[in-house]
Amino acid sequence: MKVSDVMTREVQVVAPDETLEQAARAMALLDAGIMPVGDANRLVGMISDRDIAVRGVAFGKGPTTLVREVMSGEVKYCFEDQDLAEIGRNMGEQQVRRLPVVNRDKQLVGILSLGDIAVAGREAIAGDALGDISRPGGAHTQSL
Repeated sequence: MKVSDVMTREVQVVAPDETLEQAARAMALLDAGIMPVGDANRLVGMISDRDIAVRGVAFGKGPTTLVREVMSGEVKYCFEDQDLAEIGRNMGEQQVRRLPVVNRDKQLVGILSLGDIAVAGREAIAGDALGDISRPGGAHTQSL
């Protein structure tokens, strides 16, 4: 099974020169915790509700702060024609629950979540990835 078989195709994108308020409002309307950041049809980053809270609000940045100031510029992504099991393993290794999906021209064509994988009947892939994502010591840990 390929990524394109299970990914979510309708993806909203926020621009790097939009404000945190605009990004947060879009996330609220979509009930999403993360959004791709695009500039001139090119994926340039990702912004999450956590980015807004930890890189923005925690450092005194207000709602008029630009997305580019708090977004994650390092974008992990997958290709739409990649094998789903391979990407599930990669998600576990990288400890990410969602990945933007691009075509071979690197244009954004969707987003893949663990939920997409599970709903597609690939619970074992999603479960294995979640087990790896949840292991202590990753990028998002409270361990000292």
